[in-house]
Amino acid sequence: MRSSPKSVAGLNWLLLAGVVGLAVVPLMVTRNGAFEGADTAATKTIEAMQPDYQPWVNPVLEPASGELESLLFAVQAGLGAGVIGYVLGRYQGRNAASRDKQN
Repeated sequence: MRSSPKSVAGLNWLLLAGVVGLAVVPLMVTRNGAFEGADTAATKTIEAMQPDYQPWVNPVLEPASGELESLLFAVQAGLGAGVIGYVLGRYQGRNAASRDKQN
């Protein structure tokens, strides 16, 4: 069962609109909201509950600035997405090859 190129293009535009919506709607809903990472929120909660708490370990690498920390996080996310995309592409290729052999 093959889809027409027009329906695939429409689906792609719909998916793109969904992704953009997922990125923009939270920013519109919380205009003056403070966006913090989960690490910061967890640290504040722990310090409020147990003021004398001492961490078990210290960071191995402490980035010099917030921008560098964001860059390292973005690189990590990009590499992870690349690996996932590669694996999914390999499985897709294997399935297509096995279907071609059967036909």
